[in-house]
Amino acid sequence: MKKLYYIANIRIPTEKAHGIQIMKMCEAFSHQGVEVELVVPERSSDIKEDVFDYYQVERNFTMTRLWCLDWVRFGKLGFWIESLTFAERVFWHIVFEDGVFYTRDEFMAACLSLIGKKTVWEVHMGQRNFLAKLVVKMGVPLVTISQGLKDLYSSAHKILVSPDAVDVIRFDLAITKEEAREKLGLPEDKKIVMYTGSLYKRKGVETLREASKAWGEDIQCIIVSGKPYKEIPLYLKAADVLVLPNSSKDPISQLYTSPMKLFEYMASGKPIVTSDVPSAREILDDSEAYFFTPDDAESLAHVIKRVFEDPSLAQSKAEAARIKADKYTWDKRAEQIIEFIS
Repeated sequence: MKKLYYIANIRIPTEKAHGIQIMKMCEAFSHQGVEVELVVPERSSDIKEDVFDYYQVERNFTMTRLWCLDWVRFGKLGFWIESLTFAERVFWHIVFEDGVFYTRDEFMAACLSLIGKKTVWEVHMGQRNFLAKLVVKMGVPLVTISQGLKDLYSSAHKILVSPDAVDVIRFDLAITKEEAREKLGLPEDKKIVMYTGSLYKRKGVETLREASKAWGEDIQCIIVSGKPYKEIPLYLKAADVLVLPNSSKDPISQLYTSPMKLFEYMASGKPIVTSDVPSAREILDDSEAYFFTPDDAESLAHVIKRVFEDPSLAQSKAEAARIKADKYTWDKRAEQIIEFIS
């Protein structure tokens, strides 16, 4: 492979998880000996920190920012104006270039394929809209992050399931739980049950909040959201138990997602409690995590109590999940995808 162009119509840097995933994959593709260029729109951002420092990635790939009408804040019409102006700039930037053109955007995948570029679409959402169907019909190879998405796009010409991943070294901190709590100003005399990530309804955070009402005063529920990516490993180190309460009422969280936080939890070496949904079962089993009935606060509260009642079993599950995390690194994911593309 001569060169890989990662075309991403997103604001970079962003506090959202897709920014982390894209930057980590560009770094990992480069580790495989591929020349990588990340192409993004020039959009305003409240994050002023250098993008490579913000995401803690190596400067082993280039990033090109292309002008566009940054009107996303004006709603759906503004988004499409931004997308069209960015697509036009991408066209002139790459029209005479060879290589593989990789994107998470079905609109961009369709545009790239229409002009004869070797395109790969990485699928993250379960929306089978007109553009998604067009991309499949055009024979574009798909990389899906879950088996559920592969099943949804089973008619694709060529398809690979490649779940998300983690930078194991960054999340396996060589400090104690007590040291982490001291750095963060968290109580050292409480058992801490923690969730990290966004607060969308499908994430099931309300179930966690409701479950926490049934715990004693010695257990504290901490929800970490909106923090810089580089701080998350320290928060995970400070926890006693990590919770992934995905709702089963939304097909994304039930079937299609591959939460990066799950792999980060695994790498941290802490006991994991997750809702019993296919997207979680795809990665972990009962020897590696505790499962509770989705959207059931009483079930979650009961499982949390079980974790603290048998510390030895909890540690055994945590260690098994930590070992499995080594199978889900960004470098291994990039290697798998490059083999699929070639």
